Amino acid sequence: MILSKKIENAIIAGSTSYPKDRLAIFKKFLANEEEENAIWALKLMIKNVEIANMNKLPLCDDTGIPHVFIELAKDRNISSEFFEEIKSGIANGFKNLPGRAMAVKGNDLERIEQSQGLYNKGEMVNSPSFLVDKYDGDKIKIHLLLLGGGPEIRAKTYRVFHKKSYEEVLNQVINRFKKSLPFLGCTPSIPVVGIGRTHFEANELILKAMVFGNLNIQSGIENYLVDELNKTNIGPMGLGGKTTAIGSFINIGPQRTSGVRIVATRPCCFVEPRVATVEI
Repeated sequence: MILSKKIENAIIAGSTSYPKDRLAIFKKFLANEEEENAIWALKLMIKNVEIANMNKLPLCDDTGIPHVFIELAKDRNISSEFFEEIKSGIANGFKNLPGRAMAVKGNDLERIEQSQGLYNKGEMVNSPSFLVDKYDGDKIKIHLLLLGGGPEIRAKTYRVFHKKSYEEVLNQVINRFKKSLPFLGCTPSIPVVGIGRTHFEANELILKAMVFGNLNIQSGIENYLVDELNKTNIGPMGLGGKTTAIGSFINIGPQRTSGVRIVATRPCCFVEPRVATVEI
């Protein structure tokens, strides 16, 4: 199978499939929930997932903006045609999903204003610049992330004065999520955090956290973040209850000598992270 077809299939799978391990954890939180409205909302979300999985329908009306992270084996090379095949596969994936029409027409200023309207074809959505990194392996791994608008609206990158204390940084992260999650609308969330040296690096760490994060293997600070958010009574869809977050992914990169840390936060909605991987 040529690469573009594999990418097309992965785009469709990433949009329509909810990982079994995440669904199991979702059901675990449902069994522990006591608030009537929260139980109703969680059951409805699980039904949504089951219908999407069975009928190959998008998990959400917002089918997301595609982001690409490539892991390159140290003895493998890629060409410009390689990237064109990925772009072609993404376009065909959104065409045959079909993806939501989200591409805005016009020149730079017209796109900002959205004054020329939208392209009516989902395949017109362009992928941003590709992120490429090397790893110890013998294959090329292409990770496709579909990022929805709700979490993006509530995402933020900012500086935190660390005061030589990781608790200070973590507590500010928690406070940030406490402010943003009531407005997300599609809780429970998987909050994602990247802490780096620059704004770009902090957000790169978030992308990698969404690719490699594992709800079955949570660090102490990931568990602490979830426990604190579940005390807020925000609950599923903001209706109250104990299930505001079902896990978190925190990725901490190298740090520079400075009084601040650059922190990126993204409150994923209940269908995210939507990730599919192609290996060649």
